[in-house]
Amino acid sequence: MGSGAESLSILNFSMFFLFIFSLLPSHFYCAEVEVYNITPSQPLAHGQILVSYGRIFELGFFSPNGSANKYVGLWHRNVLPHKVVWVANRENPLAVEDTLATLRVSSNGNLELIDGKQIPVWSTSTTFQVTSSNTSSVAAYLLDTGNFVVKYSGNLLWESFDYPADTILQGQLLGFDSKSGTKNVMTSWKSESDPSTGKYLVGLTPETPSQVFIWINGSIPHWRSGPWDRSKFIGIPDMDDRYGSGFSLLENLTAKYFSYSFSDSSLAYLDISSEGISKLMLSESGKNWYPNFTAPNNPCDNYGACGPFGICKAFESSMCKCLKGFVPKSDEDWSKGNWTGGCVRQNKLYCQRNKSKSFSLRTTEDDDWFKKMTMLKVPDSHEFVVTSLDVDNTHGACERRCLNNCSCLAYAFVNKIGCLVWSKDLIDIQQFSFGGEDLYIRLAEAEQGEGKPIKLITTLTAICSITILGAIVYGWHRLGADRKGKHLELTDSILSSRDALRGYIGRSDLSELLIYDFDIISTATNNFNITNKLGQGGFGPVYKGLLPDGKEIAVKRLSSSSGQGIQEFKNEMLFISNLQHKNLVRLLGCCIKHEEKLLIYEFMANKSLDTFLCDQTRKKVLDWATRFNIIQGVARGLLYLHHDSCLKVVHRDLKVSNILLDDKMIPKISDFGLARVIEATQNLENTRRIVGTIGYMSPEYAMRGLFSEKSDVYSFGVLVLEIISSKKNSSFFIHDQQLGLLSYVWQLWNEGRGLELVDEVFGDSYSPSQVMRCIHIGLLCIQDNAADRPTMHDVICMLNSETDACSKPKQPAYTFQNSVSQFKPHDVDTRSTNDVATITVMEGR
Repeated sequence: MGSGAESLSILNFSMFFLFIFSLLPSHFYCAEVEVYNITPSQPLAHGQILVSYGRIFELGFFSPNGSANKYVGLWHRNVLPHKVVWVANRENPLAVEDTLATLRVSSNGNLELIDGKQIPVWSTSTTFQVTSSNTSSVAAYLLDTGNFVVKYSGNLLWESFDYPADTILQGQLLGFDSKSGTKNVMTSWKSESDPSTGKYLVGLTPETPSQVFIWINGSIPHWRSGPWDRSKFIGIPDMDDRYGSGFSLLENLTAKYFSYSFSDSSLAYLDISSEGISKLMLSESGKNWYPNFTAPNNPCDNYGACGPFGICKAFESSMCKCLKGFVPKSDEDWSKGNWTGGCVRQNKLYCQRNKSKSFSLRTTEDDDWFKKMTMLKVPDSHEFVVTSLDVDNTHGACERRCLNNCSCLAYAFVNKIGCLVWSKDLIDIQQFSFGGEDLYIRLAEAEQGEGKPIKLITTLTAICSITILGAIVYGWHRLGADRKGKHLELTDSILSSRDALRGYIGRSDLSELLIYDFDIISTATNNFNITNKLGQGGFGPVYKGLLPDGKEIAVKRLSSSSGQGIQEFKNEMLFISNLQHKNLVRLLGCCIKHEEKLLIYEFMANKSLDTFLCDQTRKKVLDWATRFNIIQGVARGLLYLHHDSCLKVVHRDLKVSNILLDDKMIPKISDFGLARVIEATQNLENTRRIVGTIGYMSPEYAMRGLFSEKSDVYSFGVLVLEIISSKKNSSFFIHDQQLGLLSYVWQLWNEGRGLELVDEVFGDSYSPSQVMRCIHIGLLCIQDNAADRPTMHDVICMLNSETDACSKPKQPAYTFQNSVSQFKPHDVDTRSTNDVATITVMEGR
């Protein structure tokens, strides 16, 4: 009896253990059972996963972010964090405790999800009916493309690619067929823990050429890509030739479908978040994701930000302006920063004033004219002018068509598209800092000047100006040629030998700085293979490498077209090799061969801080304790640069993408190509060459070229607020309140609601006092007046203090929208994948 009771007790304990174990979500199992198909005799049950043959994708049960609901979804198997790219029962969740639910082949050949009570929750509902006697020939598979398919005797019955959720994978189609009535769109999740249909929808427009739109609630425009030119969307300046072989848009009379597929081994997905942000995410190493493209990315990306006939310039003080010949519709609204009402025309067009007058009776004095504007995202609602002959498809013909049509308000002649004209209000125009298209806006003659005398003076002035300019250009060319010859001579001397390079660098002690052979670095990076690429910075790509001795390295390959020449290369080597600190990235060496300039650094296992903060899933790794340690580490690194090193260095480009994280999440400041040494006794220096990143530059630097250690303090303040909120100053904007991140933080802090800034991923696991102290410090650091900002020594003391900072911050007037007030950018580099714009050269007007 005793032995039987003991056995019964053990059995009961085992059953209890199995019951408790079965309640855990499948992702907590130590080992899930893998299957490669679903058949009538083999359903997919809780604790099992369906795996693609190449083990690239897997499908199974999951509960998003600790939700009480459970779903069937699929994701990339090996890339972390797991991103669910398709959900079967997104509108009909299972209860998380339902461990008896199965995904099975039903008696009619459909794939169906049933709960523990055998009640159908979701089904494929295919039109092809399979008899019960033939269901044994039906099976479901997960392909290596991520397409989940149901087949009958090898014939396709149903595929998940026809029913996208919030994500489009490589080879999957986004678009519509008006003849069949099919439509493939992306719809956002309702929230990060609820995959049911949210309010954002992504799809193609029926116009020619087509555009990609993000709509709110299916009809309100939120963002658009601009027209397709047979290789790219012209409203996305970052979409350059690098994407030429990746994206395609197939269209005919009734159907339009967009897709993408990269020829290399990169894994990718394009999604729309519950907050309306679309991202193209890549994984070239097959280990983690990084953003390659994000939209909307700044306030000007929001559809119609400046209303009809307004133009949005994200890099100017007041981001909205009226087009030439137009004035604000409401001065009162514009003075309050409410620009959505747009602008109205000052002077009527000729044809609007003289509709009855024959075109043949017009004189040149009456003519309307076209104002050329460059580097634009062209307006919405274009009309494509179809030409019957190639000879008629020219810029001149496009201009004549517009001029001869009274309703035509603007035109553009776009390479690979042809003639586009606009007859509706010009809305959603954006001024880019590079790329974009030329737009010709129709204006009345009065906008060009009154009377012939002025025209004559203008003409004579233009002739004189051209003559003088020609002389200046010729002289400058001669001078530039001489300078170029000397520069090339200097460069050749650098390349001639290692000793010459050492001499040029000017180091007194190069014992720790290695000069590597190019072939060694090329081999270490597998000939700079894209699978070794860690990211894309403003000055070129960064690759992971493995030296023959097994040491991992990061190699920055300076692009010959990036503008970072020998001076910045020298900067990087001089500063990092002379500055040694726990919170500064360590330079191991360099390499120069012909046009190649390489910098070799210690490898940072966790890449940059922005790869965490900008990812909705990965940012959960950064709990508050980790973020507070990162803030303290960056502060210590800056204190070293400003006060404790042998040089007093101003970094000038401090931002989240330049904070690298090692395997222990210790932060290290990187990228010293723009750094400057200043005299210890000098408070401010002036430069006409303004470098840095929009959203991080201090007011005195952006507007007057004045920089000091307080410039870095300002950038540090922005960075602190971004770390707390996981929101970027360059892209955060509450449109209805006209608030950027800095203004929003001030409002919360001033109203005693500072803790609302905290990233929701923390839950209650953070120190309110530390967070409030950091917000206080961040606001002190972004004060408009440099004298009102603390030093980094003060910041360290405040971070380590248990009491609040003593001084009270003033309301910051300086926000992202006026980050480069009164300056005209001559060269803006946006090749960094994580920032809106990195200004490399700006000069005062």
